[in-house]
Amino acid sequence: MTTPSRAAQLRSMLHSNELEFILEAHNGISARIVEEAGFKGIWASGLALSAQFGVRDNNEASWTQVVDVLEFMADVTHIPILLDGDTGYGNFNNLRRLVRKLEQRGIAGVCIEDKLFPKTNSFIDGERQPLADLAEFCGKIAAGKDSQNDSDFCIVARVEALIAGWDIDEALRRAAAYHAAGADAILIHSKRSRPDEILEFMRLWQNRAPVVIVPTKYYSTPTETFRAAGVSMVIWANHLIRAAVSAMQATALQIRREQSLRDIEDRIAPVQEIFRLQGADELTAAEQRYLAAERAPVSAVVLGATEGKGLAELTAERPKMMVPIAGKSILRRLADEFKKCNVHRITAVTGYRADAVVVPGVHTVHNPDYATSGELVSLAAALPVLTENTVFCYGDLLFRSYVLEDLLDNPAPLTVVVDSAFDRCDISGTPDFAYCSHADDLGLWRKDVLLCRVSNEDGLDGRRPDGRWIGLFRARGEGVAALTAVLGEMLHEPAGRQYALPDLLNRLIARGHPIRVKYIQGHWLDVNSLHDLERAGRIARGD
Repeated sequence: MTTPSRAAQLRSMLHSNELEFILEAHNGISARIVEEAGFKGIWASGLALSAQFGVRDNNEASWTQVVDVLEFMADVTHIPILLDGDTGYGNFNNLRRLVRKLEQRGIAGVCIEDKLFPKTNSFIDGERQPLADLAEFCGKIAAGKDSQNDSDFCIVARVEALIAGWDIDEALRRAAAYHAAGADAILIHSKRSRPDEILEFMRLWQNRAPVVIVPTKYYSTPTETFRAAGVSMVIWANHLIRAAVSAMQATALQIRREQSLRDIEDRIAPVQEIFRLQGADELTAAEQRYLAAERAPVSAVVLGATEGKGLAELTAERPKMMVPIAGKSILRRLADEFKKCNVHRITAVTGYRADAVVVPGVHTVHNPDYATSGELVSLAAALPVLTENTVFCYGDLLFRSYVLEDLLDNPAPLTVVVDSAFDRCDISGTPDFAYCSHADDLGLWRKDVLLCRVSNEDGLDGRRPDGRWIGLFRARGEGVAALTAVLGEMLHEPAGRQYALPDLLNRLIARGHPIRVKYIQGHWLDVNSLHDLERAGRIARGD
């Protein structure tokens, strides 16, 4: 079956027996958000389009600039777009050219208002705004209809009589004239906080043509009231731009106040979400199809074979990595963090109650000797799934998104994450103290700090530890080869089956493989006890 054109879709909405809704968008990314939210149409608001240019809603943005933005909006969506075309950007001839250009770009319709060019926003000094001559505006509508090539392209006539202080009779007179001139629908506008004059117009109009409303001022009116009155379409006219402004102002103030991104990063859309809305996945697929060069994907290995005895009955029927934190298991939360950073090859090493490890998008390998072996045996089970770029972490770990992003941005063959602001009084599991070539100097952005040793001793060779290894590290390229070789060497030793990950890191250092340190200051947690579980819940909820 052939999909109806966007213009046909808009026309169908205007004549639907159901009350229809469209939402404002002002650029490509907001248009895609409107479509993904489930709306069947988009209102390209004149106010919002002007605002995203940073100019006033007084035709200060030219119609060609508006059309350029519309082209981007149409390119990334499949639903109809109705342009808030102000007064048509001039006389009848300007409207004729506008209609042709809109059709060329797949725009479904245009709404024009009966005010004078250049227009003024309806909610600014409304009663002092003169209206267009009735006959001249009817001629403009007729010219627009005569110039369209697609018979379904819609011209909506916006009646500003009530905004400008005229009575209901003048609004009805103009609406009837515009409909007779060819308008496909009437938009009746009001700036009152109650819908009384809109409802009176609907009563007297008697469904002579579809009616569109914009309840920006009378927003508290129940939607059922509009439905009962016979309204065809409701436009939510400027709410995405207003929501964006509020969010940007709050974010800008917080960043300026704190001079840091650490407490803001997890409260805003991740960069991966922007990439997704931009269609980055399609480009990646196209690169794989058209470019010969192969790129090594990033993979992740989560070591979670243990029961986690410090969590009492919570692990009676499941391993620690499946314990829920604010409704989602630890493993699910780890998987979500990896996917945010475009790490989609995720493998969990299971052991205790492997049957309970079920997380969408996470594959498993099994360590049958989990009860009598150490972490290196679990790591060896994952060797077949390693790529040339692999992240390793414990299965009881929670961390903020930026921690993983910074780790992935580091080009070193081997990199570990070390917390330089750890609290010795708050360690519930293995300490994993990190001794490094340099302490974390918060006044200097160092990129050459190397790991010297990981130890459970709080004080080694007369020095205090520089931090605590959090259980997260990455190997890439030659680092993967070194890790694999050293792992094989250690497993063949008498005590090899009891070795832990810190033993592997220390052996890599001893074999001359430098391990780069990425310092952080908090923003992570390993869940080893019920107290940790309570703290983890607060972190997950953003408390």
